[in-house]
Amino acid sequence: MRRTLTASAVLLSASLFSFGQTIPSQAPVSSATQADRKDLRHDRRDIRHDRRDIRSDRRDLNQDRRERNGDRREIRADKADVRQDRRELRQDIRNGDTAAAAKERADIRADRKDLKSDHHDLRSDRRDLRHDRRDVHTDRRDIRHDKRDLHHDRKDLRGDRREDRRDLREVSYDKRKAHSKK
Repeated sequence: MRRTLTASAVLLSASLFSFGQTIPSQAPVSSATQADRKDLRHDRRDIRHDRRDIRSDRRDLNQDRRERNGDRREIRADKADVRQDRRELRQDIRNGDTAAAAKERADIRADRKDLKSDHHDLRSDRRDLRHDRRDVHTDRRDIRHDKRDLHHDRKDLRGDRREDRRDLREVSYDKRKAHSKK
């Protein structure tokens, strides 16, 4: 496309030169074309930023999954500790050892407290995971919108280029027509 435009410009200037005419001044680039080029740059930048956001959101998702799995392991371990402490408590009560039984009750309370905090962490991790998934979804949607805008801006730019070429042809035609009347 660019080669044919260059070739046609060379032929036009050569034909004008052979008739002793000067090359017509090119029409200035319209502000709409400049605005469309600016929109293209902004849309490309937006797509790059959205892709970067998706990558960071995916990393966050993976980190949240790892933390959630760690919390699940801790919950299982705390439940096993509570079961073990209950067994030991029953054994101590059967043996009549009240001091050891009091110690086991304190251990059970501590394990239940750990279990409660682990459940709280797990719920917050689930909430974070839900928010991260939503962020990834919105970023993907933003990319689709930005790509669509980029496509439309490119179409507008092509249309503006066609209009500029058409205007240039009309100007050169008008100059030739005016010169031939002289």
